[in-house]
Amino acid sequence: MPFVILITTRIHLQRYLVDGYTNHEHYFYSTFYIVQLSFDTILITVFVGMLRFAVDWFELESTRKQMENDKLAYELKFLKAQINPHFLFNTLNNLYYLAYSQSANTTEVIAKLSQMMRYMIYDSNYPKVALSKEIEYMQNYISLERLRLNNEVPIDFTIEGSTEHILVTPLIFITFLENAFKHGVSANTAGSWVKIHFQVNGNQIVYTVENTKLRTSLAEKEKSGFGLQNLQRRLELSYPGSYRVKTDDLPDRYFAQLNLSL
Repeated sequence: MPFVILITTRIHLQRYLVDGYTNHEHYFYSTFYIVQLSFDTILITVFVGMLRFAVDWFELESTRKQMENDKLAYELKFLKAQINPHFLFNTLNNLYYLAYSQSANTTEVIAKLSQMMRYMIYDSNYPKVALSKEIEYMQNYISLERLRLNNEVPIDFTIEGSTEHILVTPLIFITFLENAFKHGVSANTAGSWVKIHFQVNGNQIVYTVENTKLRTSLAEKEKSGFGLQNLQRRLELSYPGSYRVKTDDLPDRYFAQLNLSL
């Protein structure tokens, strides 16, 4: 019905504008003219309708993608927030032990903890941070572990390649390190060791952590697995299709490796 009204209006308007209904222009009163005008009107209407549909679809798709990105960003923030309490719990336990034993290293531990907290609260809130900052954070963590272990456990930290001008998602390397110290070394266990290695080649990073193994309970293994699941999800959100995690639980040691394409 709207098409009929529109076409009829166009026919009468055009006849009026061309010859004022004097029938001098016979073409505008012919059946061919009416068919042609009807066909043109339908084409224009369909084109405008499709154009409007396309605009609405793109707007809807843009809104959907924005909502999806917001959801992923929220999930990423939630996963990262789970790291902080775990770190604080471990470090405060270490600090309590040092204070209880009246260790001379207590002041140094507090200073290191302060630096790490500053990084976690401020720097790690950005989507990307300098790899050098991330490594500095890890070195502070290792320093705290050295103090806890009374420097009795060999810890080898090596970096191969340049870390300048490289940006990474914050706090993606700490999980392997935490697991190594929590489940792999002890000052009371002879032969404990940890090896951490960064190999940086352009936009490729290979991060490897190896450590000896301690006898751990099933509950402790489940906690460790939760940390790895958290890491896996964060990597999937930050580097989809551009990472590979490899772990190997050997009889005498544990091997973990992250290959990352930036």
